[in-house]
Amino acid sequence: MAGEQSQDKDSQSGADELEVKTRVEVDDLDSEVQKLRYRELPESWRLVMAAMTAVSILLAINQIFNFGFGIGYVMLDSRYMYLITGVMLCMVFITFPASKHSPTHVPWYDLAIMALIAVIFSYYAFYAERIVLEAWEYSAPPIGVALAVATWAVVLEAGRRAGGWPVFAIVLVFSLYPTFADRLPNVIAALSIPLTDAAIFHVLGAESLFGIPMQVFAQLVFGFLIFGVCLQFTGGGPFFINLAFALLGHLRGGPAKVSIFSSGLMGSMSGGPISNVLTTGPLSIPAMRRIGFSKEYASGVEACASTGGVFMPPIMGATAFVMASFLNVSYVTVAIAALVPSVLYFFGLFMQIDAYAARNNLAGLPREELPKLGSVFREGWYFIAVFIALIWMLVYLQREAVAPFYATGLLLVINQFTRHRLSIEKLMQLVATMGKLLAELAGILAAIGLIIGGLAVTGIAGTIANDLVYLAGENVIILLMMGALTSFILGIGMTVTAAYIFLAIVLVPALTNSGLDPLASHMFVMYWGMLSFITPPVALAAFAAASVAQVSPMRAGFEAMRLGAIIYFVPFFFVFNPALLLQGGWLQNLQAISTALVGVALVSAALQGYLLGLGDLGRGKAAWLVRCLIGLAGLTLALPAGGLFGLSQWLLLSLALAFLLAGIGLRTLMRPVLQSA
Repeated sequence: MAGEQSQDKDSQSGADELEVKTRVEVDDLDSEVQKLRYRELPESWRLVMAAMTAVSILLAINQIFNFGFGIGYVMLDSRYMYLITGVMLCMVFITFPASKHSPTHVPWYDLAIMALIAVIFSYYAFYAERIVLEAWEYSAPPIGVALAVATWAVVLEAGRRAGGWPVFAIVLVFSLYPTFADRLPNVIAALSIPLTDAAIFHVLGAESLFGIPMQVFAQLVFGFLIFGVCLQFTGGGPFFINLAFALLGHLRGGPAKVSIFSSGLMGSMSGGPISNVLTTGPLSIPAMRRIGFSKEYASGVEACASTGGVFMPPIMGATAFVMASFLNVSYVTVAIAALVPSVLYFFGLFMQIDAYAARNNLAGLPREELPKLGSVFREGWYFIAVFIALIWMLVYLQREAVAPFYATGLLLVINQFTRHRLSIEKLMQLVATMGKLLAELAGILAAIGLIIGGLAVTGIAGTIANDLVYLAGENVIILLMMGALTSFILGIGMTVTAAYIFLAIVLVPALTNSGLDPLASHMFVMYWGMLSFITPPVALAAFAAASVAQVSPMRAGFEAMRLGAIIYFVPFFFVFNPALLLQGGWLQNLQAISTALVGVALVSAALQGYLLGLGDLGRGKAAWLVRCLIGLAGLTLALPAGGLFGLSQWLLLSLALAFLLAGIGLRTLMRPVLQSA
């Protein structure tokens, strides 16, 4: 008994040490990030931000739960959108400085902009019924026109501050597009409208500023963002990291496998690759370095794992909810469809790390230094319980809008009876973080809505789709390659959600017009938009990991690109045959998934030069031929049967087996040469 107690104490000490180290290092990194992007607000402005955050949350809860303010008053959806958008736009101008000249104070011009926002959106809210009944989006009174033009300018500046100059430039061009569309080449020409007409359509209608992005944000995503922040502040991050160390830390390459597990779970909660890196990287990267991983490899692992978390159910960030609205399906449908591709991605990462560790004789961490699984569960069982409750409400009850609020309430109540209970100071930090996140997303999504409006009012989206099909010569493969390249380029300068929204309007119709499955087409552009986070020259997740590992950003980016190579193929697989999105019969789905898993394992072995059961594939020029043959076997096996190409499963299996046997045979015959190279 004494021995068990001693072990528990040691385990708890290890868990505490991991948690404290994580918290301290993440706080240090987070403070550096905040200095670059956010204002360091004085106490008075922090209280103002807390109050505005609370108002936003109360407005959302009242509308989503239909509380009627407790007096039975039912607010129009448009009035709710005006009020909550006005509050959050004010938060943008408090949180993000216009330049480096106001990093610690809110200058007079930001106060003037906030006053203007308050006046404009109060006016909109007061006249919400008139705006709808009199169709102000087509014919507004002079005051409505003037306020719409001013709102347009404010939203553009909010987008610049929250999303950067790339977002500002793209939104500016596309929101102004209706005013000069008639002076463009025929391919992209359309009827133009006056600036004032464009302004009232953008601001007073339901297809632009208050279109799908902001509607989804205010009615669905809001609760999940709150849940994600609360989960991190109640100790969810350290729990998942400790759980990963307890389960996987002792395996070969254990710390890298820990990174996959913990970053995947954290990414599913937050939906942000960079924040994931800064949360789990300060612990996983030094642990990887300790057992022999290079700095570049450790950075690449963390970047890939954190990026992959964005499309891992159950939470997937804002993009999945926007996709569900575009497709007019439930969020659960999108989450279920994303399940297999995310499993393939993380399975590929896991197999690559295992092969790399085996090839380089990298053992795991000693068990005695790791937290015990039982102790970790006793400390954080309620995180698992809350997750199960959330999934039950999402999948079984189909309560997507209210589920995260119930889960958050349950989490906060249980948490107050644990050692992670929130103090007043920590509660204020939670609210501050929540406010920054809400302000950032509101600023970006409000601006992105103007892109939708610019394309909607001219009707050019359908024309562009037809032109893309024509340029591709009605060849689906070429069209997919064009789409992949476009998605990647847009992903460099924009957030995943922003890039996806643009492509969902412009590119996806072209893909569906070519006969591809709508859900697979939407997933395709989302996945390729995320690739910019791990692909140079602008691999932001890899660069963030490089800053933690103190290594060259470009070297980390290229290592992340190599490790994440499987994601470059997975989107093509599920477009060719949606069975990998669980859109076929159960037998077809099972067949596609099983062959894809084996195929991914073979591709991973080829990329890292180590095949389970066969060992090291050797070094030198001859080894590359062996690896290419095994990689081709994996790609052939992972390619779904039927679908776009109509290839039979037996043909694919035969080809894969031929490539695999050729690779194994060559490796066996040339073993002395390969080992001496």
